[in-house]
Amino acid sequence: MPSSASRPRRPDAGVAATAAGSPATPAEEDTPDKPAEKKSSRAGRNLPVAIGVGLAMGAVILVALLTVRQAWIGIVAVSAVIGTWELFGALHRGAGIRLSRVPVLVGGQAMIWLAWPFGTEGILGALLVTVLGCFLWRMRLGAAGFVRDVGASMLVLCWVPLCMAFGSMLVVPADGTARVLTFLIVVICSDTGGYALGALFGKHPMAPKVSPKKSWEGLAGSLIAGSTGACLCVALLLDDHWWYGLVVGPLLVGTAVTGDLVESLIKRDLGIKDMGSTIPGHGGLMERLDSLVTSAPMAWLLLLVLVPVHVT
Repeated sequence: MPSSASRPRRPDAGVAATAAGSPATPAEEDTPDKPAEKKSSRAGRNLPVAIGVGLAMGAVILVALLTVRQAWIGIVAVSAVIGTWELFGALHRGAGIRLSRVPVLVGGQAMIWLAWPFGTEGILGALLVTVLGCFLWRMRLGAAGFVRDVGASMLVLCWVPLCMAFGSMLVVPADGTARVLTFLIVVICSDTGGYALGALFGKHPMAPKVSPKKSWEGLAGSLIAGSTGACLCVALLLDDHWWYGLVVGPLLVGTAVTGDLVESLIKRDLGIKDMGSTIPGHGGLMERLDSLVTSAPMAWLLLLVLVPVHVT
């Protein structure tokens, strides 16, 4: 998702027109010529690399779930460290924010690993201790910028490790493998459907000031693909009523799209294109995880309420 830092700022109308694929406005035509940036896809990413990375990650996760399902917690923990570190770097280079790195990293891992034996109580306990640790850690640098720095630390803490801790709890029940797969498949279907219909038919920008290439047509694609995937997963993987997917699908699509937009907004605010450079040709790991991270708590809650545990 391109940010405002990658090109000159234009009027909102021009942004909307660009997103809709209509001819350039006069304001755009008056912009001084500069070499056109080569893009591999409409999203501005190296599409083969993105697909390859996605397939590799999917293969690792699938093998782990089908052999020792508890390995999912380790995958979540490692991903949380990388995503948290990318956010640290983005906030520091984009706004000069001094974050409580050690408390957030240590506390984030505590939330994820304590979720397995202690559930939500373990997450809450680790969260409270980590919040206190962030305050104490930042105090040593004085009052200047205290509110800003601590607030940013809370953002990172709650956005990445806290949300991912709920994702790690998906694997705890006896049918945890099916729950994790349902979560992943629905969000991936949402992302894929949104990209496909948005690229083919996107004409009406959904949030031009946040992500100009997000369209209402893309959202429709996300809803169709995500809901279809949810119905199939609930029926085939979780052995329950297929129509539960009509609840699970749209709600997870909503959280997935929200996560995507939130990351876009943060990057535009910081004036950066990518959160990091972990994945060559694609950006940071957070570019792959944004929709999954925000969907994890909702997936855990929905499946907990709607789908009883099936021992397999």
